[in-house]
Amino acid sequence: MKARQCKHNSRNMKRSGDSEGEKRRKRRRLLQELGDQKIPFLGPPDRGYQQLWDSSYSGLVLRRSCSLPVELHGRVQGALLTLRRKGCLLRDLVRVRDRDVFTAVSRALLGEPGHTYRYLDTRLFAIPWHSEDTEAKGQKCCDPDLRAACKALCELNTFFCSDVSQLKEGDRLTQCAKGEAEAKQGEELDTESKHSEDSKNSEGADSESRQSEEGDTESKHSEEWDIESKHSDEGCSSSKQEGEWETESKHSSEEGESSQVKPSLMCVTTGTEHSEGKLPGWAAKTSSTSQTKHVGLHEKPVAQLKHSLSDYHIEDKEEQASGQGCSQPSPPQVCTGPVKFNVTLLNYMDPAAMSQLKEEPYYGMGKMAVGWHHDENLISHSPVAVYSYSCHDDKGESSEGGSREKACWRIGLKVAWDIHTPGLMLPLESGDCYYMRDDLNSTHQHCVLAGETARFSSTHRVAECSSGTLTYIQSQCQEALTNLHTDPETGSHSLLALQPTTLQHCEEIHNEVEFEWLRQYWFQGQRYARFCSWWTGPMEQLEKDWKLMETMTMLFLATVEQEGQEGEGRRELAETLLAALTDRHQQRQTWRDRCHSSLAQTLPPEEAPVDRPFWGVDDPGMPLPFDLADIINRVESLLWRM
Repeated sequence: MKARQCKHNSRNMKRSGDSEGEKRRKRRRLLQELGDQKIPFLGPPDRGYQQLWDSSYSGLVLRRSCSLPVELHGRVQGALLTLRRKGCLLRDLVRVRDRDVFTAVSRALLGEPGHTYRYLDTRLFAIPWHSEDTEAKGQKCCDPDLRAACKALCELNTFFCSDVSQLKEGDRLTQCAKGEAEAKQGEELDTESKHSEDSKNSEGADSESRQSEEGDTESKHSEEWDIESKHSDEGCSSSKQEGEWETESKHSSEEGESSQVKPSLMCVTTGTEHSEGKLPGWAAKTSSTSQTKHVGLHEKPVAQLKHSLSDYHIEDKEEQASGQGCSQPSPPQVCTGPVKFNVTLLNYMDPAAMSQLKEEPYYGMGKMAVGWHHDENLISHSPVAVYSYSCHDDKGESSEGGSREKACWRIGLKVAWDIHTPGLMLPLESGDCYYMRDDLNSTHQHCVLAGETARFSSTHRVAECSSGTLTYIQSQCQEALTNLHTDPETGSHSLLALQPTTLQHCEEIHNEVEFEWLRQYWFQGQRYARFCSWWTGPMEQLEKDWKLMETMTMLFLATVEQEGQEGEGRRELAETLLAALTDRHQQRQTWRDRCHSSLAQTLPPEEAPVDRPFWGVDDPGMPLPFDLADIINRVESLLWRM
């Protein structure tokens, strides 16, 4: 029966979990064959670097710092420092394998008004851009300094939308503007050489893996390969102790090599060789300037492993299909037409403040600030644009110059689940930008390799928001509440339609409002209310709508318990209600546990999750004492008697 579908959701999730467990066991066996061998990777000093970029990483484009307007740099970097100074960048408490873990980076979401971004069972609520349109509508929900910072990042977003749309196929690297290049020609080449040579000698130490645990070779490899294609986003991390998620947290160890950007790379190049990219001679590295060991794989194990891994490749479509927790997932969207980034996820990390970083395990690239991952919950084939800014401290001192040059931050890239194609390592100077175009984010994975200075990044995305905007959830509420009639004279309520499918849909929306919006907001979204009040009013209205839906549930219960109804129809109604209430009861307990977890208790009061009192049993606004466990028992007893 259709009413049974919701009832079996948790069972289906369990079966899905069992399937994932079997995949992990298979991958573990495969990765044991790999052992301690390293897959080769190339950086700018290495022969074949450009050819590898052209053939296997053609969707990656680097825009050098000097090719952006100086005024834009100043406004954007000032905005990032303002957000940091005001305390707007906070670590997220995310969900990984049924455990809460802190992200390695501090972050905030900016974007179109009413937009959200969901990752790792966590919904971020965007601080609005404060573009000229929102200013004209009188939406002044932040203080002047924060509004100015948001507008600066909106300006950067506009620049990225235009720039990415103008790129031609094969563009790989954008050089400095001609005038700037001539003025800085000598200085640029000298400082770049110095930066990259010094960055060979040390790669920062940072990450949010205060919770660390030793791991053997098997767990080091298999846990990361488990996570990287499903559970990850820039800056997320934890230790095995707090989530057995090694990918993005304790990232630690030393990498001795950095990259010297050759002058020959400082131009727009076109990749014409789109072959498989498996160039000869990877196992035998020819570069003598690299201190990091680029270890080749023996031919036979590599071939066997690649063939085996292809059988157990995790399809990212599975994760995308889950949507944003909506009651009726929408079909996947594909990015077409002009690029319009609707959100940017801001990240901040200071390696000096972190206790330990994890060594990149497969290639020997060095210390990782963020492990291997795909950026999730994006429109298919949409680009990602990233602005990178490194500085010594909150005052914005540049990472350039000084008595000793600091190791630069770098991006590592690899073809997902491919151990034949060498990895690519891209060094980033402060102010550099890079774009991941076409299907690069879905077919490849990337990691962030730590430098020695603090770093901001502004990662602009086309988030999949079909079920992630305020407009969407408001329309869902309106749809559910159309089935509730209120007597204008007495104020009493009644249900208009009693069909099982209608009632089931209303209860699904009820759960969506509570667990995908209200609970998410009070778990972490409300932290930003002290900086920006934009979401306060809308969430209060959602809470009122939710209470009306609670009333609808009680009316649904009264209908089920009413004697004299047709037997089969009554049973179907009871099963529909039981499935919805059982799911709700389980999710409420999960959220209560999260709010009162040991990790949540370590947060300061202004950042701590809130277990709202209106979720309790004795809400005076409810028509009856709403003890959910008791109601479930009543419905189960009713079904047993039928």
